[in-house]
Amino acid sequence: MSDIKKVQRAKKGNHKAFQELIDIEKVKLYKMAYMYMKNEEDALEVFQETVYKSFISIKNLKDERYFATWLTRILINTALDLIKKKSRVIPMDRETLESKVNPYITPEKDPDLLQAVMKLEEKYKTVLILRFYRDYTIKQIADFLEYPEGTVKTNIHRGINQLREKLKEECVNE
Repeated sequence: MSDIKKVQRAKKGNHKAFQELIDIEKVKLYKMAYMYMKNEEDALEVFQETVYKSFISIKNLKDERYFATWLTRILINTALDLIKKKSRVIPMDRETLESKVNPYITPEKDPDLLQAVMKLEEKYKTVLILRFYRDYTIKQIADFLEYPEGTVKTNIHRGINQLREKLKEECVNE
């Protein structure tokens, strides 16, 4: 049976036809995943996620002739998503992490300000720490958090205003 007929059957919900199509493509997909991820564990994760995504969305495939291309595009997007996700997470032990944080945030320097920052909503706390303790630019923060630059500026402005209010209250109450 031709691949196009298998794709048509798979689109209609035939699981066996889908499995046969994946069997045909699996070696190429795995090799490509390995090229992106550079290790077996991540390559297998990308491959598995690609098969799952393609199984769920095969009904959306417009042209049966491009099944292999469509599958490859899913794999590439999945690999890039995983690379991006892993680039954000830097595994460290607690001591290393604390030694990296200390130059930026020292409780001795201004404990009231630090405590006030830590009490803010997460979105304000994050942008303020990145901007003022880590010296990131607005653009770097926007890229890092995947927010528009305008949103980052707004969150910084609102966070500063909330800090002013919190610190005023503390000064008045003391």
